[in-house]
Amino acid sequence: MKVSYLESTPYIEDLAKLSDNNHSIQPQMYAQHDVKRGLRDVNGNGVITGLTEISSITAKITNPDGSETPCDGVLKYRGINIRDLVSGFWDEKRFGFEECVYLLLFSKLPNSKQLQEFSQALAEFRSLPPSFVRDMILKAPGKDMMNILSRCVLALYSYDYNPDDISTANVLRQSLFLISVFPLLSAYSYHSYQHYHNDKSLFIHHSDKNLSTAENFLHILREDGQYTPLEARILDLSFVLHAEHSGGNNSTFTTHVVTSSGTDTYSSVSAALGSLKGPRHGGANIKVVKMFDDMKANVNTKSENAIKDYLCSLLDKKAFDNAGLIYGMGHAVYSLSDPRADILMHFAKELSIEKGYQEEYELYETVARLAPDIIAEKRKMYKGVSANVDFYTGLIYKMLGIPCELFTPIFAISRIAGWSAHRIEEIQSKGKIIRPAYINVKENQNYTKLKDR
Repeated sequence: MKVSYLESTPYIEDLAKLSDNNHSIQPQMYAQHDVKRGLRDVNGNGVITGLTEISSITAKITNPDGSETPCDGVLKYRGINIRDLVSGFWDEKRFGFEECVYLLLFSKLPNSKQLQEFSQALAEFRSLPPSFVRDMILKAPGKDMMNILSRCVLALYSYDYNPDDISTANVLRQSLFLISVFPLLSAYSYHSYQHYHNDKSLFIHHSDKNLSTAENFLHILREDGQYTPLEARILDLSFVLHAEHSGGNNSTFTTHVVTSSGTDTYSSVSAALGSLKGPRHGGANIKVVKMFDDMKANVNTKSENAIKDYLCSLLDKKAFDNAGLIYGMGHAVYSLSDPRADILMHFAKELSIEKGYQEEYELYETVARLAPDIIAEKRKMYKGVSANVDFYTGLIYKMLGIPCELFTPIFAISRIAGWSAHRIEEIQSKGKIIRPAYINVKENQNYTKLKDR
């Protein structure tokens, strides 16, 4: 029997059925054995598995009697409130991502001289090895930007003169390089995809070392290389707000787990990319945009009652993808509010005015206002629910003309800063390899000789 690994066959389908039929672990068994499935307790709260100094999230306050009360969400980078960090660089009309990366890596804010030197260092790293774009991106174009990004990261191991050294200095060098080239890898991968799969003209702009990370990304992404100051500043803001989000998110925890094995930086980052690619982690803002497109195509969005009916249909699995979700609403930790969403909501309005998207922005505002009450009414909720950061980023990227294929790579461009900080922290902590325990629930069975089966 000739079997190609590139396609499914009846034999493979039969094996899949065999696997399904022999899987006997049921949801109730986790409670029976007191197993924290997915490292979450019965209320969905994360089980504490480590210590970090990099960031913190507050979503509730503990009362004197030990009870807990939901509060407006607070996100801090190295102890600094994200709202204060954003106000600092926005009010001074400068870019903030480079300052944010410095803070996450070194646990303090840079002074003017340090920030200038650090920004210049990132700019100097902003180039790929000779022929890398041709050999690794153009010669093997793919349809998924995250897969290409992961492949490129693993390939860069071969170009590194000292890839396996996990000293702080060497890992920091590798981290700064990856932070600098992620925008290039993402944009070039998209151009390759457009050219080879969608028959579009191919263009590859060189990076400009005089631009900020956000400016440079827009410069190499757009054919004319042009952008407005507001576009670049809001993209920069998005980078800052996605740069880190505590050690418990899936991709950052992956970074800790893989790093604890002693492996190299490229393998660790590639593993984190694989986690982020998953639609339960990095792809939610794409779903938000598509959900709104479906709403506009099927509902009179001028009618608040019609919007309410559509949101109810979403929860009843009768609209859009029938998943029973209002995408962009709710968060694993935040309840009353996601501070990142609050910040983006304000600046999204400013961008909508410049780009002529006021009507669409107002629709998003309406859904953000109506959805929490509808969800609370139709679902048994352990905590409050509000718009999360993904709710507004999809709209912002759409207004910036960024294709949906790059939504998750943009997340990676931002989060590589947090991954790098956590990788260095894990190395410096000199902890043991992370190895959670599993309980075996399969009963013993006797071996039967082949002739007797």
